[in-house]
Amino acid sequence: MSITKTTSIDQITVTENGIILYREATRIMEDGNELSKTYHRSSLTPAQDLTGVPANVVAICNVAWTPEVIAAYQAQIAAQQAARE
Repeated sequence: MSITKTTSIDQITVTENGIILYREATRIMEDGNELSKTYHRSSLTPAQDLTGVPANVVAICNVAWTPEVIAAYQAQIAAQQAARE
């Protein structure tokens, strides 16, 4: 009997405003049979610090977060804050 725990990023989504959503699946396996699976979801905004983020998610961020996407996202946030004031 061998019980193992594996963790992998099984879903990455880029929204139209550049936000990256990703899901990490943790699987508990016994002799090749899945006993349980849990998910943890995270999100990243354009130009956010990527320290500690999985490498495959960082690679997507580096492609998706062009200077234009970052500028548009920051302008969107600024407009939302101005509307609240």
